[in-house]
Amino acid sequence: MSFVIGLTGSIGMGKSTTAQMFAEEGVAIWDADAAVHRLYAPGGAAVEPMRAANPDVIEDGAVSRPRLKAWIAADPGALKQIESIVHPLVAADRTAFLAETDADIVLLDIPLLLEGSGRNLVDAVVVVSAPPEVQRERVLARGTMDEATFATILSKQMPDAEKRAQADYVIETLTMDGARAGVQSVLADIRSKMNA
Repeated sequence: MSFVIGLTGSIGMGKSTTAQMFAEEGVAIWDADAAVHRLYAPGGAAVEPMRAANPDVIEDGAVSRPRLKAWIAADPGALKQIESIVHPLVAADRTAFLAETDADIVLLDIPLLLEGSGRNLVDAVVVVSAPPEVQRERVLARGTMDEATFATILSKQMPDAEKRAQADYVIETLTMDGARAGVQSVLADIRSKMNA
C-alpha cells in the first residue's frame, strides 16, 4: 500500500516544478492536468462522450479546449455537463494509476485538491507557496495571460493562506534550492513515519 501525497498550490506557485523534484527523488507522480490532456486527445476516453454532449467541441478527433471555452461562455449549463463527463474519467485514471504502481510513496498533483473532495484521497497534503508578488511576476512572465485573466483565475482558487492552513506540509518555492530542500525534508519526515 503506497503512502499518498496530495500536491496542490495556486497558479504560479511552482507546483509543476516541485512535482518534478518529487519525481527526481523516486516518487511516482499522477498529474490531473496530464490525465485530462490524455482524455481529450484523439482516441481519449472523453472524446465520444463530449461529441455526444456537443459535437462542436470536437476538432480533428480530439476535444478542443478553445471550443470548450466558447461553449462554456455561451451556455451557463455547459460547465456542469463537461464536469459530469470528465470528473469520473479523471477519477478512473487516478484509480488505475494507484492500482498499477508499486512505489512506496506516490504523489497526486491536483490543482483543486482542497477545493473539492481530494483531501479524502490522500495521506498528507503538501502546499507549494510563494509571496503574492512573486506569484504574479511568474504568471505574467509566461506571456500567456494578462492581469485580468490572472485575477479571474485567482478569484476561483482558495486563497494561499487557507491552503497553507490546511496543509500537512508547506514548501516555499522562492528558490529552486529551497524548494528541493523542502521536498527532501517532506520525504524524510514521511519515510521516518512509514518506518516507525
